[in-house]
Amino acid sequence: MSLRKILATFMFSTVMTCLVIGCQQVRAQGPTDTSQSANQRDKRNDDINLDTQLYLLVATNSAVEDTKLPATLDAVIKQLRTSLPFKNYRLAATLINRVRNEGRLSLRWIGGSLLPAAAASSMNPSFNEFKVVQVKLATNAAGQSIVKMEGFSFGARIPIQTGTAIASNAPAAPIINYENTGVNTDISMREGEPVVVGTLNAGPSGDAIILVMSANRTLK
Repeated sequence: MSLRKILATFMFSTVMTCLVIGCQQVRAQGPTDTSQSANQRDKRNDDINLDTQLYLLVATNSAVEDTKLPATLDAVIKQLRTSLPFKNYRLAATLINRVRNEGRLSLRWIGGSLLPAAAASSMNPSFNEFKVVQVKLATNAAGQSIVKMEGFSFGARIPIQTGTAIASNAPAAPIINYENTGVNTDISMREGEPVVVGTLNAGPSGDAIILVMSANRTLK
Protein backbone atom coordinates (compact mmCIF):
# COMPACT_ATOMS: atom_id res chain seq x y z
CA MET A 1 0.00 0.00 0.00
CA SER A 2 1.37 3.44 -0.91
CA LEU A 3 2.18 6.08 1.69
CA ARG A 4 -0.61 8.31 0.34
CA LYS A 5 -3.25 5.60 0.83
CA ILE A 6 -1.97 4.85 4.32
CA LEU A 7 -2.23 8.54 5.32
CA ALA A 8 -5.72 8.85 3.78
CA THR A 9 -6.93 5.75 5.66
CA PHE A 10 -5.48 7.07 8.94
CA MET A 11 -7.10 10.50 8.55
CA PHE A 12 -10.50 8.94 7.68
CA SER A 13 -10.36 6.69 10.76
CA THR A 14 -9.43 9.66 12.96
CA VAL A 15 -12.31 11.80 11.67
CA MET A 16 -14.84 8.99 12.14
CA THR A 17 -13.62 8.36 15.70
CA CYS A 18 -14.03 12.07 16.58
CA LEU A 19 -17.52 12.10 15.13
CA VAL A 20 -18.58 9.07 17.16
CA ILE A 21 -17.15 10.52 20.38
CA GLY A 22 -18.86 13.88 19.70
CA CYS A 23 -22.24 12.25 19.15
CA GLN A 24 -21.87 10.29 22.38
CA GLN A 25 -21.07 13.48 24.30
CA VAL A 26 -24.10 15.28 22.83
CA ARG A 27 -26.36 12.37 23.77
CA ALA A 28 -24.87 12.29 27.26
CA GLN A 29 -25.16 16.05 27.79
CA GLY A 30 -28.61 16.57 26.24
CA PRO A 31 -30.83 15.12 29.01
CA THR A 32 -28.59 16.63 31.70
CA ASP A 33 -28.84 20.12 30.21
CA THR A 34 -32.60 19.78 29.87
CA SER A 35 -32.88 18.57 33.45
CA GLN A 36 -30.74 21.47 34.70
CA SER A 37 -32.90 23.99 32.81
CA ALA A 38 -36.07 22.47 34.25
CA ASN A 39 -34.61 22.55 37.76
CA GLN A 40 -33.62 26.20 37.37
CA ARG A 41 -37.10 27.07 36.07
CA ASP A 42 -38.73 25.23 38.97
CA LYS A 43 -36.48 27.04 41.44
CA ARG A 44 -37.45 30.43 39.96
CA ASN A 45 -41.13 29.50 40.22
CA ASP A 46 -40.66 28.45 43.85
CA ASP A 47 -39.09 31.83 44.63
CA ILE A 48 -42.16 33.73 43.33
CA ASN A 49 -45.03 34.49 45.67
CA LEU A 50 -48.28 36.28 44.94
CA ASP A 51 -50.08 38.74 47.18
CA THR A 52 -53.83 38.36 46.67
CA GLN A 53 -56.59 40.76 47.69
CA LEU A 54 -60.25 39.75 47.89
CA TYR A 55 -62.67 42.64 48.45
CA LEU A 56 -66.24 41.97 49.55
CA LEU A 57 -68.48 44.86 48.53
CA VAL A 58 -72.12 45.25 49.50
CA ALA A 59 -74.40 47.14 47.12
CA THR A 60 -77.68 48.34 48.56
CA ASN A 61 -80.53 50.78 47.99
CA SER A 62 -81.01 51.16 51.75
CA ALA A 63 -80.00 54.32 53.54
CA VAL A 64 -76.62 53.46 55.07
CA GLU A 65 -73.68 55.51 56.24
CA ASP A 66 -71.39 56.43 53.36
CA THR A 67 -67.98 54.76 53.71
CA LYS A 68 -64.73 55.59 51.97
CA LEU A 69 -63.60 52.92 49.52
CA PRO A 70 -59.95 52.11 48.69
CA ALA A 71 -58.52 54.16 45.83
CA THR A 72 -57.46 50.92 44.09
CA LEU A 73 -61.16 50.18 43.52
CA ASP A 74 -62.03 53.51 41.84
CA ALA A 75 -62.18 52.02 38.33
CA VAL A 76 -64.22 49.04 39.54
CA ILE A 77 -66.72 51.22 41.41
CA LYS A 78 -67.14 53.44 38.35
CA GLN A 79 -67.90 50.35 36.28
CA LEU A 80 -70.34 49.03 38.88
CA ARG A 81 -72.26 52.30 39.14
CA THR A 82 -72.87 52.08 35.40
CA SER A 83 -73.94 48.44 35.25
CA LEU A 84 -75.47 48.04 38.74
CA PRO A 85 -77.05 51.36 39.71
CA PHE A 86 -77.39 50.83 43.46
CA LYS A 87 -77.58 53.89 45.70
CA ASN A 88 -74.75 52.89 47.99
CA TYR A 89 -71.65 50.73 47.90
CA ARG A 90 -69.69 49.84 50.99
CA LEU A 91 -66.67 47.66 51.75
CA ALA A 92 -67.67 44.76 54.01
CA ALA A 93 -64.30 43.00 54.21
CA THR A 94 -60.80 42.89 52.73
CA LEU A 95 -58.85 39.62 52.73
CA ILE A 96 -55.11 39.81 52.02
CA ASN A 97 -53.17 36.57 51.60
CA ARG A 98 -49.86 35.40 50.22
CA VAL A 99 -49.54 32.24 48.15
CA ARG A 100 -46.68 30.58 46.29
CA ASN A 101 -46.83 30.59 42.50
CA GLU A 102 -48.70 27.44 41.39
CA GLY A 103 -49.85 27.00 44.99
CA ARG A 104 -53.32 26.79 46.53
CA LEU A 105 -55.24 29.03 48.90
CA SER A 106 -57.96 28.14 51.39
CA LEU A 107 -59.47 29.90 54.40
CA ARG A 108 -62.62 30.05 56.49
CA TRP A 109 -63.74 32.78 58.84
CA ILE A 110 -66.64 34.03 60.93
CA GLY A 111 -67.49 37.69 60.47
CA GLY A 112 -70.18 40.25 61.02
CA SER A 113 -73.24 40.29 58.84
CA LEU A 114 -72.48 41.15 55.23
CA LEU A 115 -75.85 42.90 55.02
CA PRO A 116 -76.66 46.34 56.41
CA ALA A 117 -77.18 46.47 60.17
CA ALA A 118 -80.93 46.88 59.74
CA ALA A 119 -81.19 43.52 57.96
CA ALA A 120 -79.68 41.30 60.62
CA SER A 121 -78.66 41.48 64.24
CA SER A 122 -74.98 41.69 65.15
CA MET A 123 -75.59 38.58 67.25
CA ASN A 124 -75.96 36.61 64.01
CA PRO A 125 -72.59 36.45 62.23
CA SER A 126 -71.93 35.20 58.72
CA PHE A 127 -69.89 32.06 58.00
CA ASN A 128 -67.60 32.38 55.01
CA GLU A 129 -65.23 30.21 52.98
CA PHE A 130 -62.82 31.18 50.21
CA LYS A 131 -60.46 28.91 48.30
CA VAL A 132 -58.52 28.64 45.05
CA VAL A 133 -57.28 25.26 43.79
CA GLN A 134 -54.27 26.81 42.01
CA VAL A 135 -52.89 30.34 41.64
CA LYS A 136 -50.52 30.59 38.68
CA LEU A 137 -48.60 33.26 36.79
CA ALA A 138 -48.92 33.11 33.00
CA THR A 139 -48.65 35.26 29.86
CA ASN A 140 -51.56 36.10 27.56
CA ALA A 141 -51.51 36.35 23.75
CA ALA A 142 -50.49 40.03 23.96
CA GLY A 143 -47.44 39.16 26.06
CA GLN A 144 -48.94 40.66 29.24
CA SER A 145 -48.43 39.07 32.62
CA ILE A 146 -51.64 37.56 33.98
CA VAL A 147 -52.69 35.58 37.03
CA LYS A 148 -54.82 32.47 36.60
CA MET A 149 -57.02 31.28 39.45
CA GLU A 150 -58.29 27.79 38.80
CA GLY A 151 -61.08 26.51 41.01
CA PHE A 152 -61.96 29.92 42.50
CA SER A 153 -64.68 29.37 45.10
CA PHE A 154 -66.44 31.66 47.55
CA GLY A 155 -69.34 30.67 49.77
CA ALA A 156 -71.19 32.32 52.63
CA ARG A 157 -73.98 31.47 55.02
CA ILE A 158 -75.67 34.76 55.84
CA PRO A 159 -78.42 35.48 58.38
CA ILE A 160 -81.74 36.63 56.93
CA GLN A 161 -84.62 37.89 59.03
CA THR A 162 -87.72 36.08 57.77
CA GLY A 163 -90.22 37.24 60.38
CA THR A 164 -90.85 38.31 63.97
CA ALA A 165 -91.82 36.12 66.89
CA ILE A 166 -94.36 37.77 69.22
CA ALA A 167 -94.97 36.45 72.74
CA SER A 168 -97.49 37.70 75.23
CA ASN A 169 -94.98 37.97 78.07
CA ALA A 170 -91.79 38.92 76.16
CA PRO A 171 -90.65 41.50 73.64
CA ALA A 172 -90.82 40.65 69.95
CA ALA A 173 -87.80 38.78 68.61
CA PRO A 174 -86.63 38.46 65.01
CA ILE A 175 -86.78 35.08 63.30
CA ILE A 176 -83.41 34.44 61.66
CA ASN A 177 -82.69 31.83 59.02
CA TYR A 178 -79.31 31.19 57.42
CA GLU A 179 -79.18 31.15 53.63
CA ASN A 180 -76.32 29.86 51.46
CA THR A 181 -74.85 31.91 48.65
CA GLY A 182 -71.66 31.57 46.63
CA VAL A 183 -69.84 31.32 43.32
CA ASN A 184 -67.48 28.78 41.70
CA THR A 185 -65.48 29.66 38.60
CA ASP A 186 -62.07 29.78 36.87
CA ILE A 187 -60.72 33.27 36.23
CA SER A 188 -57.68 35.04 34.79
CA MET A 189 -56.76 38.69 35.26
CA ARG A 190 -54.00 41.12 34.54
CA GLU A 191 -51.44 41.27 37.28
CA GLY A 192 -52.23 44.04 39.79
CA GLU A 193 -55.56 44.99 38.17
CA PRO A 194 -58.74 44.45 40.29
CA VAL A 195 -61.57 42.66 38.49
CA VAL A 196 -65.16 41.82 39.41
CA VAL A 197 -65.43 38.06 39.89
CA GLY A 198 -69.15 37.78 40.60
CA THR A 199 -72.30 39.33 42.04
CA LEU A 200 -74.48 37.50 44.55
CA ASN A 201 -78.02 38.46 45.49
CA ALA A 202 -78.42 38.51 49.25
CA GLY A 203 -81.79 38.46 50.93
CA PRO A 204 -85.25 39.81 50.11
CA SER A 205 -84.10 43.42 50.39
CA GLY A 206 -82.39 43.16 46.99
CA ASP A 207 -78.90 43.81 48.32
CA ALA A 208 -75.95 42.33 46.45
CA ILE A 209 -72.56 41.01 47.51
CA ILE A 210 -69.89 41.80 44.93
CA LEU A 211 -66.55 39.94 44.81
CA VAL A 212 -63.52 41.86 43.54
CA MET A 213 -60.14 40.15 43.18
CA SER A 214 -56.60 41.26 42.42
CA ALA A 215 -53.13 39.71 42.65
CA ASN A 216 -49.56 40.76 42.05
CA ARG A 217 -46.21 39.02 42.41
CA THR A 218 -43.65 39.59 45.12
CA LEU A 219 -40.17 38.16 45.60
CA LYS A 220 -40.03 38.91 49.33
